[in-house]
Amino acid sequence: MFGVDIGGTGIKGAPVDLDKGDLSGERYKVPTPHPATPDGVIDGVADVVAHFGWSGPLGVTFPGVVVDGVTRTAANVDKGWVGVDARAALSERLGLPVVVMNDADAAGIAEMTFGAGRGRGGTVIVLTLGTGIGSAVFVDGRLVPNTELGHLELHGHDAESRASVKAREDDDLSWEHWGHRLRKYLAHVEMLFSPDLFVLGGGVSRKAEKFLPYLHGHGLSAEIVPAELQNNAGIVGAAMAAAKL
Repeated sequence: MFGVDIGGTGIKGAPVDLDKGDLSGERYKVPTPHPATPDGVIDGVADVVAHFGWSGPLGVTFPGVVVDGVTRTAANVDKGWVGVDARAALSERLGLPVVVMNDADAAGIAEMTFGAGRGRGGTVIVLTLGTGIGSAVFVDGRLVPNTELGHLELHGHDAESRASVKAREDDDLSWEHWGHRLRKYLAHVEMLFSPDLFVLGGGVSRKAEKFLPYLHGHGLSAEIVPAELQNNAGIVGAAMAAAKL
């Protein structure tokens, strides 16, 4: 199967081995165009698919709410995405059967199947930390789709504007300072949902040792672990969805 993950800075994809839950080839990435209009982003997806010569069912993630293939929000891409039938537009452009889903939901499904959430019951929240903060909430292994917890208000701000990886880079924060911001965000989410486990994903999960020490034991009772599939989780989750087409 094949998955493509649309992000705020890059569009990346690869073939996926669904028996192992891992990429079966080196992923290929192109920059997300700015502005990230539907036509521009779809061209980027087409470039990634063409790079591999893929001609089968395709799973695509989107950084926003997706309902029946229609993109309902567009926090980190062009507002022209709101109300677009992304599934139909991508299928027409590529000539392939396509499924489109929220990027964090896709990453969460992959982590719950192959990664850090495997076999876990109770309430598990997978957070993807990057340009924004994506969220996937699972109750006894079942997904509650399109939760968008990165847009919770925290101290008068959109939470992801304070605690995303982009916020760390934009504000030139040390790992400790950013860790404290992230801890406050996690405490807010824990107060609302009382999860048993947080799984922290996105590319920054490769550097978990730099910020996890600032999260543990500061009034947070949930277990906190880095994602095992790291920044490939969205691609794997998208491919899993494509396999059901």
